[in-house]
Amino acid sequence: MTITQLIGWIGAIAYVVAYLLLSLGVLKSERKSFHVLNALGALCLIINAMPVNDYPTIAVNVVWGLIAILSIFKIIIKTHTFD
Repeated sequence: MTITQLIGWIGAIAYVVAYLLLSLGVLKSERKSFHVLNALGALCLIINAMPVNDYPTIAVNVVWGLIAILSIFKIIIKTHTFD
């Protein structure tokens, strides 16, 4: 197994764990931890797809990662008051 394959597996596991914990009610979509797992999964799967030029996977995960990052920023802004 190559390092990029290992990173890809970590990304896949991060996605599945995020969805499992959300489905079980352990995580909420309003929590940063859920979106961090999704951003990590996206990044890892992008790294895994790059050496083989898997552009559809790269594109989907770039969008998925951006959604996760925007959600994290939204949560940070919402939880901090700027007086």
